[in-house]
Amino acid sequence: MDAKTQVIVLSFSFIFGFLTYFFCNINYKLIKNQKRIYRSIISIMFAYNIVLIYIICLYKLNNGKYHLYFFILLILGFFSAYIMSTKLLNSKKSHNFIARLKKKCYTKTK
Repeated sequence: MDAKTQVIVLSFSFIFGFLTYFFCNINYKLIKNQKRIYRSIISIMFAYNIVLIYIICLYKLNNGKYHLYFFILLILGFFSAYIMSTKLLNSKKSHNFIARLKKKCYTKTK
């Protein structure tokens, strides 16, 4: 595998880690009030689909060759998205921004 392909797949793995984190959050928010058996089934199907999408994309990018550092960057992207989102949600500026948005959105108009 040449260097250009490796850089493309490495950056794809990192970005896919970001996307996986946000899709996991959305999945959790959608199923948190469901019954336990439904949550289990939906979580298994979600994980299966995420893995399948990643493998299909690897086949499209580099004929399905994978290395350990692809998965390391995937995990690194996932955890860096987690750290960024927690810092962003805990910052004072974001709280002020969200409060202003709520004020604009929830005001009654005649």
